[in-house]
Amino acid sequence: MKVGVSLFIICSVAAGMAADTPIEVYKPFPQFTFERPVELRHPPDSDDLYVVEQAGKIYKLHPDNGRWQKTLFLDIRDRVNDTGNEEGLLGLAFHPRFFENGYFFLNYTADNPRRTKIVRMQAKRNKSTAATERLVLEFEQPYSNHNGGQLAFGPDGMLYIAVGDGGAVGDPMRHAQNKRTLLGALFRINVDSLPYTIPEDNPFAGNRNGYREEIYAYGLRNPWRFSFDPAGRIWAADVGQNRYEEINIIVSGGNYGWNIMEGNHCYIPAYNCSGRGLILPVFEYDHETGHSVTGGYFYSRGDLDRVKGTYVYGDFVEGKIWALRYENNRIVSNTLITREIPLIASFGLDRQGRIYVLSFDGNVYGFKAK
Repeated sequence: MKVGVSLFIICSVAAGMAADTPIEVYKPFPQFTFERPVELRHPPDSDDLYVVEQAGKIYKLHPDNGRWQKTLFLDIRDRVNDTGNEEGLLGLAFHPRFFENGYFFLNYTADNPRRTKIVRMQAKRNKSTAATERLVLEFEQPYSNHNGGQLAFGPDGMLYIAVGDGGAVGDPMRHAQNKRTLLGALFRINVDSLPYTIPEDNPFAGNRNGYREEIYAYGLRNPWRFSFDPAGRIWAADVGQNRYEEINIIVSGGNYGWNIMEGNHCYIPAYNCSGRGLILPVFEYDHETGHSVTGGYFYSRGDLDRVKGTYVYGDFVEGKIWALRYENNRIVSNTLITREIPLIASFGLDRQGRIYVLSFDGNVYGFKAK
């Protein structure tokens, strides 16, 4: 793969057509590689970066006199079940007051029984130990795939957690449409103290129907990465089944259609596919364009003018990265940035708003103006 080549932005809603602004793909940390990196995070008000490996390790990257240092921050491989392709240590989130309390939160899969665990750990004097683990929440997973896995603190200080439909093909147990399970949902909890509490303004807080009060939105298949835009809206990429990949703007109480719909299209004709009561994607693409969407972040820096103010996302299989521009409640363009990075597993954002791309080839990539 060639790195550092000049790439031209291709601008159109369908990701096709003319080219005019060159940017460069480069390796910001060429001296370091990682095994199946799935997350890159920075603590609040810190230039340090933390890279999560799917097997259960977290590495800290620390800038020291112009040179990056890599140290092992945490190793919980003995607790993590990563036997399935989509299982493992899948998410990391630092508490908004991390430098006061040292708290950070993990999402990982365990076995016997197969389950997802959301845990809190504590770092002291820049070191962490698995002995500080406290369970926040756990629930069983019927299959090895569609675990989702991201967790992130929102502007409101609440912890948001994305979970897939439990796996197999087509959501055979219809978890995503069942509000009595956490599978196929994005949920929202208050973890300022444990045990966690349900925010009073959660859409199903206090319901008498047996719905899980943690749920913020549902009807998701396998949300693989979500983030908050400058206006505080949640953007979530949801991996498709057979034909369509989709990007959603998540709102409180929203039903995003799976497994009634795949994208804007009927998935099972026997169901009511009118779309009534469902929130359809803000954007979709078919499998002639890509096969597995990877959600990213909004780019707010001014150094790449054509990308500024866009949602940057990619496709794991095809190695394509786009910039999606959303104005006045509609998509106005979808810009192909590059197809030079293979196996796009995840994106990361640093304190200065730079976007990083994590690849299963072991490298971390970035963008800059040529």
